[in-house]
Amino acid sequence: MVRSSRFRFAVLSLALLLYPAAPAHAVSKEMVQLQTEVQQLLDMVQRLQSTVDSRFGVEQHLVEQSADSVNQMSTLVTAMQQKLNAQSDATSGKLDTVSGQVQSLNDSLDDLKARIDKLNKQLQDVQSQMQTIQAQLAPAAAAGGPTGAPQAGAATPTPGDAAGAAAGTTGAPATGAAAGSPQDAAPPVAAPLPAPQAAVQAPPLRDTYQGGLRDYNAAHYDIAASEFSDVLHYYPNESLAGNAQFYLGEIAYRQKRFKEAIKNYNGVLENFSGNPKAPAAQLRKGQALLELNQREPAIHEFRSLLQRYPQTPEALQARSRLNAMGVRIAPR
Repeated sequence: MVRSSRFRFAVLSLALLLYPAAPAHAVSKEMVQLQTEVQQLLDMVQRLQSTVDSRFGVEQHLVEQSADSVNQMSTLVTAMQQKLNAQSDATSGKLDTVSGQVQSLNDSLDDLKARIDKLNKQLQDVQSQMQTIQAQLAPAAAAGGPTGAPQAGAATPTPGDAAGAAAGTTGAPATGAAAGSPQDAAPPVAAPLPAPQAAVQAPPLRDTYQGGLRDYNAAHYDIAASEFSDVLHYYPNESLAGNAQFYLGEIAYRQKRFKEAIKNYNGVLENFSGNPKAPAAQLRKGQALLELNQREPAIHEFRSLLQRYPQTPEALQARSRLNAMGVRIAPR
């Protein structure tokens, strides 16, 4: 509109400049024609202004519609982002719940395995005792047969007994008193020497581990930590030692001693990398690092978990953690 007003002003100025150029005493034919052309020009300017105003109104309406569309799109994008964030939080919460349930299930399985191992050990002990009893009964059963040796309680005949037997053939009574003679008395048996003081024995592996797991599930963390430490100390090369190392980290994590928890998780990853608890140890290490506000090391642990154990539930939870942190993950 400002441009059209300027154009009209320019046309009027041109008309005023051309108007006094003719003589004042007479109105010539050229002046009339000029005035007619100026009027036509003014009419054209007005029509042009009307056209520009209408088109400007249309363009303004289109701009308003575009602005409304952009606002609606922005609202939709915001709502979608909020929905995605809510879904991500819900998924993360569900994964945490599932992870806790899986961990509880693993603990229960470990407890069940420990009980089964204890029952197997008891059965083996019973079988061993039965075999020992059978081995002791076999000679006694053989001695009682018709062709066997005389029983242990039977007396060995002596020369006096033989003489008595000969006298019995003529009617004399048998004496048979030689069995009680002092010559046949058994020599005294020396008393056994006292056994040397036995060394401190290691506690049973299965019982100690099972007790630690039971105390851990009952939240008796100090007792459980002592029992798991005994497993590590006396049986460092057993498979259950890796589990004990992991549960020491879990106890420290639950007690918010995150640095100590990380140390125990590192023990699992460095010394028992093939243990089934290794993925959970690396996941919990990353979570402990987050609790200590160490974001970059935690991201490194989560990414390492995805590379080392990609098909585990812990890897799925690590991926969810990275997504929640806004960290870009390489495609699978």
